[in-house]
Amino acid sequence: MENVLARWRRELRGTFSANSPTVPQWERDLEKGDDGGYFAPESAAWAVHGSMTPVVAGIQALLLQALHPGAMAGVHDHSDYASDPLSRLAGTIRWIFTVTYGDTAAAQAASSKVRRIHTHISGTYQANPGTPAAYTANDPELLRWVHLAFTEAFLACHQALGRPIPGGADAYVADWAVAGHLMGVPDPPMTMAGLDRQLAGFRQELRCDERVQETVEFLKRPPLPRSQQLGYKVLFATAVATLDPRYRTLLGLHAPHVGPVQLPVRWAAKVVLGVVHLGLGKTGPSEQSARARRRRLGLDRPAHG
Repeated sequence: MENVLARWRRELRGTFSANSPTVPQWERDLEKGDDGGYFAPESAAWAVHGSMTPVVAGIQALLLQALHPGAMAGVHDHSDYASDPLSRLAGTIRWIFTVTYGDTAAAQAASSKVRRIHTHISGTYQANPGTPAAYTANDPELLRWVHLAFTEAFLACHQALGRPIPGGADAYVADWAVAGHLMGVPDPPMTMAGLDRQLAGFRQELRCDERVQETVEFLKRPPLPRSQQLGYKVLFATAVATLDPRYRTLLGLHAPHVGPVQLPVRWAAKVVLGVVHLGLGKTGPSEQSARARRRRLGLDRPAHG
């Protein structure tokens, strides 16, 4: 009979793998390949994506992305996130980790697959100030917004909760520009200054309407196992607290506080992420596979001790 701890670990792993009972085969397949990939173990991308901070960053990225009415229309019209959120999460994780840890062919193939899926996503939406506009998921400017929101969220959350990034914030922005290029984003930012400048260019296009509010409410209370609900509340609050105040205000959200005193949610989030880390294991399967591939290719020396 399964004990409480074993069930918790199974449910936790299932949340990130669409309830796969074992390590997904695609993660094992990252051991294959003929080169080291776009990023090395000492890279900013490995430092950020190999930590626990993406658990919070993923929530924040979804909040940010929803503010663009074109991006929101695509999710609303074509996504089944409300009925099957774990599958969408697992698909996003697969792409991120394949680009981060796979060889260059695997990263390119994963990005091409997403772009092929995007060819079927199109429609119309009301742009600011209420004029009808057509959208397609492969539109370069919509792709740019999604890329910027992702980069902003992952960087902000890691700076608030994680360890120092090798090369600093600019190194991460430059690393993840590779993903932007793979997805067809023209001239993605290469520095923090460039990221801020490109984000500023979208501010007049953003808004919080009924669809966005529905998304926010879903993200506040997703259908997670009971054992994860309290921890998730802490992580959602931290995603809100570390969000740029301009976006937080636009979303109608507030950093958790009692009277004028802001609650120490970052400390609480670090505790929750530490527990999640224990449940998932010290090194994720994708990173393990990447390291095995690099050793096979003679790019890294085997660890001793």
